[in-house]
Amino acid sequence: MNLKINSRHVEVTPAMRTHLEAGLSKIRKHFDHVIDASAILIVDNAKEKDLRQGAEITLHLKGKELFAEAHHADLYHAMDAVVDKLERQVAKHKEKIQDHHHEKHFE
Repeated sequence: MNLKINSRHVEVTPAMRTHLEAGLSKIRKHFDHVIDASAILIVDNAKEKDLRQGAEITLHLKGKELFAEAHHADLYHAMDAVVDKLERQVAKHKEKIQDHHHEKHFE
C-alpha cells in the first residue's frame, strides 16, 4: 500500500509518519485490498482549541474510495480517531462485498 502524506501548517516528522503507518497497518490486517492511501495532517487557527489539529485520510480500494476526518487538540489523537473511523468503514465494506448466500442442503 502506498501512503502519501501532505500537511498544512505542520512539518511531518518521522514519528508522525510511523504512527500513521502503524494505524493503517491495522486496517491492512482486516482488509488487504487497499490500493493506496492519502493523508492530510492539518494545524488550523480555529477558535476552539479542540478543533485546531486534524487528520483526513482517503483510502482507495478496488472500485471504492473511503474518506474520514477527525479533529482533536492533539494531532496524534486525531490520527488515531481517523484510523478508527476508517476501520469501521472498511469492516462495513468488507461485510457488504462478501458472499452471504450459502447453498442450503435439503435432505
